[in-house]
Amino acid sequence: MKNKLTLFAALITLVLAGCTKDMVSEKYTFFRPIYKTKAEVKANIKSAAAVNVATPGKLFVKGNYAYLNEINKGIHIIDFSNPSSPKNVAFITIPGCEDMAVRGNYLYADCYTDLVTMDISDPLNIVVKQFIEGVFPHRIYAGGFVADTNRVITEWVRVDTVITHRMEKKQQWIVMNDVLMSFASTSSNYSSSSSAVTNGTGGSMARFGLMGERLYTISWNDLKVFNTSDASKPVYVKTITMNQGNIETIFPYKDKLFIGSQSGMFIYNASDPDNPVKQGLFAHARLCDPVIADDHYAYVTLHGGTICGGFSNQLDVVDISNLSAPTLIKSYTLTSPLGLSKDGNTLLICDGKDGLKVFNAAIASNVTQTGTIAGIETYDVIALNGIALTVAKDGLYFINYSNPSAPVITGKVTITHE
Repeated sequence: MKNKLTLFAALITLVLAGCTKDMVSEKYTFFRPIYKTKAEVKANIKSAAAVNVATPGKLFVKGNYAYLNEINKGIHIIDFSNPSSPKNVAFITIPGCEDMAVRGNYLYADCYTDLVTMDISDPLNIVVKQFIEGVFPHRIYAGGFVADTNRVITEWVRVDTVITHRMEKKQQWIVMNDVLMSFASTSSNYSSSSSAVTNGTGGSMARFGLMGERLYTISWNDLKVFNTSDASKPVYVKTITMNQGNIETIFPYKDKLFIGSQSGMFIYNASDPDNPVKQGLFAHARLCDPVIADDHYAYVTLHGGTICGGFSNQLDVVDISNLSAPTLIKSYTLTSPLGLSKDGNTLLICDGKDGLKVFNAAIASNVTQTGTIAGIETYDVIALNGIALTVAKDGLYFINYSNPSAPVITGKVTITHE
């Protein structure tokens, strides 16, 4: 493969209605990739001093530690043994990391196209145990770029400059000499288990899910199975093509996999753990779709006004007593819902800029809001025995919801945006 960045659908050329010979000054932002070899990347995956959280992603919890993804850069390790005073204690550098899961003393994470296994017996001194290369071939760099297959982009260095030229046309994105360049004119703005080994808990936005001795991962259109009976050495089992596309999230519950897509919720029966089979489908309009479930109902948040399409923003409560034919019980209007979690009859929903909302879900046809943590823009939540770990735009919050009518923030890890 040529050592050039290739631009796919993200390459958009905006042509002005006419050409002019006027001289204009435009501000360019160059993002130059910094490469390392795969050997260098592997050697650098280790615990390091804590760094500021800047771009938080997925969340996973095991014991008293929260593992918070720094999108495409690695994983923050946060000790919340005292939820009133959580501590950001270490950072694991993993280029291309977006998802993770924890089984026993082992952390699984994606490193772009590879699956890496790490021993976290001592979270402050993790040890890499294994790489399975090429199991996530659909993973590409932000913006749709494909890079040198022998090297890995570990970061992008931003360079700003101003160029004066004759105004004839302008482009939003161009690639030049292995440099991604975006610009805006001066008058416009652009926004670019076995009993001895236990599994941790993931959020509802996850693409990695653990069920017993299996790790399941989803991509745009497939489901992968890994055998983790030896937790230190996962074994790739198979890939199941879903022939659907738009797959977004996975939520394992007992022997079922609830898979959220932009067009519906799929239910896969994993009673044969190596061979999950499709059992049911709850279809909806084209929207983003995280999902969780319990013994009787699935809870689906539909989020519109994004790349997923659609404009509805709501909670759908779905009867799954017949897994082959799930049926809608009732829809509840929300503002911009994303992640959700449930503890007993208490349902917690991240409703975007409206904050974290707490509901009484004892009666599926009459889910009622009992409390709110307002003033924070929320993304995902994991509810654990009265404490909700909530990823928000400005921090990872620890929220006590033991009194659902009066949830309170007990602690926070602040996010410092770059």
